[in-house]
Amino acid sequence: MSATAADDQLTIFERSRAGRRAFVAPASDVPERPLDELLPARLRRAAPARLPEVSEPEIVRHYNRLSRRNFDLDTGFYPLGSCTMKHNPRLHERVAALDGNARLHPLQDPRRAQGALELMWRLQEALGEIAGLPHVSLQPSAGSHGELAGVLLTRAYHEDRGERRTKVLAPDTAHGTNPATVTMGGYEVVHVGTDADGNVDLEDLRAKATEDVACLMLTNPSTLGLFERGIQQIAEIVHGVGATLYYDGANLNAIMGICRPGDMGFDIVHFNLHKTFAQPHGGGGPGAGPVAVADHIEPFLPRPQVVRREGAPDDTIGTGSDGRLGHFDLDYDRPRSIGRLRGFQGNYGVFVRAYAYIRSLGAAGLRDVSETAVLNANYLLARLRAIGVAERLPVAYDRVCMHEFVLSGAPMKRDLEIRTLDLAKRLLDHGVHPPTVYFPLVVDEALMIEPTETETRETLDRFADTIAEILREAAQDPEIARTAPHTTPVRRLDEAGAARHPVIRQAL
Repeated sequence: MSATAADDQLTIFERSRAGRRAFVAPASDVPERPLDELLPARLRRAAPARLPEVSEPEIVRHYNRLSRRNFDLDTGFYPLGSCTMKHNPRLHERVAALDGNARLHPLQDPRRAQGALELMWRLQEALGEIAGLPHVSLQPSAGSHGELAGVLLTRAYHEDRGERRTKVLAPDTAHGTNPATVTMGGYEVVHVGTDADGNVDLEDLRAKATEDVACLMLTNPSTLGLFERGIQQIAEIVHGVGATLYYDGANLNAIMGICRPGDMGFDIVHFNLHKTFAQPHGGGGPGAGPVAVADHIEPFLPRPQVVRREGAPDDTIGTGSDGRLGHFDLDYDRPRSIGRLRGFQGNYGVFVRAYAYIRSLGAAGLRDVSETAVLNANYLLARLRAIGVAERLPVAYDRVCMHEFVLSGAPMKRDLEIRTLDLAKRLLDHGVHPPTVYFPLVVDEALMIEPTETETRETLDRFADTIAEILREAAQDPEIARTAPHTTPVRRLDEAGAARHPVIRQAL
């Protein structure tokens, strides 16, 4: 190993030298106060924190090295099924970084935050139009938080009617957060089966849609990348027993401007702004999961709601960007509301990016996004078939897909003795982030691929050729894939062992 490569392997603690500093604070020019007045002894450290002592260049190089050890969308193709990891326009980052957006304090009086409130109100209006439902709350922080809001809204709706319902239906292809959300909301999860064509099994749904069912949680297109052909019958069955129909918005980017969940019969919709509307995400956030609802659910939306009022309050200009007299406010007077879901109104920086995305594209542009996402997915699937990959990785349900599709690695495992996980790990050596693996659970050795609308045909061709190359390689020597990745900073890990025996804190 070269000296440079060896140096690159040193940790920040191994670089530490006693007394080395990146910065020395000037002498304090304020009167000293006893430490006990500022911080009780019981809250203070018994010993100084173990921190590395390094120079400023070493700090910068440390974080630069860390950034290059992670795979990201700016590095290469990221076809992570159901997560919609698409390019995020840099223009929107500049807009979100403007002082009026980035430095506005969340406790600012509404009279002094009219611009921000107007942006939020207009985003609500746009999302309501896209969903086909008139009322929107921006509060939920992410998709799973939006799901929880939907379940709590359903509970409040039924309780307001004097009904006690105990079950929520979810397809066996549902996102894993759906059952978790149902349990957190105090309901029992009842799974609905999938038919031979990849749709919700209508007969199973009819059998399980009883008077004690509160809601059906549904993703459309589904996690199989297929549009539910029986969506009208599904809505009739669910509403026929007095339950609500909830739309998981993870796959909304396949249908924007083409059809609307509200028109399909959904009562509640959550959006993933960080998926559909080009907000950078991953690594735990940030995200946003607003909810849109029908008229009969509106009274229960979280408070406060961003609203537009007639007339101008004291000390404000009193007009919106359209020149109409009025002002924007936070409405707390909502007696049937489920209450607050978070400390403030939501992740405002995400709202700015999402609103900029919607305004820059317009209605026709949003439709073009969805049509191109669907086109790219169907092109990639056809390309994989054309180069002979389908023999080892057949599509799970042979239909025209939407924005994503699911392959089964069962023949590959049988014939080449490599698993879907092995293929995914080997892709890392080719500079491609793996697709989602082993989900949905109804597909054996599942490989879930979403190319998104922002990738070129050449990128999709290279991805298909890479898959074919790995399969040819495995036919000669499957051990290469079984031991992959070989070129990443961290090699194959015992993920099952880490999940079963997590080490949350390392003793220093």
